[in-house]
Amino acid sequence: MTARRFRRIVCQDGFSMSVQAHAGAYCSPRECDAVRYNQVEVGFPSDPEPLLINYAENPDHLTQTVYGWVPATVVGLVIARHGGMVEGECPPGVPQLWAPEAQS
Repeated sequence: MTARRFRRIVCQDGFSMSVQAHAGAYCSPRECDAVRYNQVEVGFPSDPEPLLINYAENPDHLTQTVYGWVPATVVGLVIARHGGMVEGECPPGVPQLWAPEAQS
């Protein structure tokens, strides 16, 4: 089975990040098409994000690394902190918090 790739999240303030969850990602559960993921892999954020730093695979290059096993709730907080999503998609279990303008 081919792992589903979720479209990169872009937030209202321009911050963006990849959020992935599948058998080959640093996530939990580590399977394709889970009903709900508790932890996900965040990759290559457009800017350093303090809420993610503790999960960085390479803390010396915060925008050029992946962040493993990030709690879904932390990803939701990151999205909220940046004004909500204007495009992209989250794996199941990650709060998909849309910016007010993006819902119209």
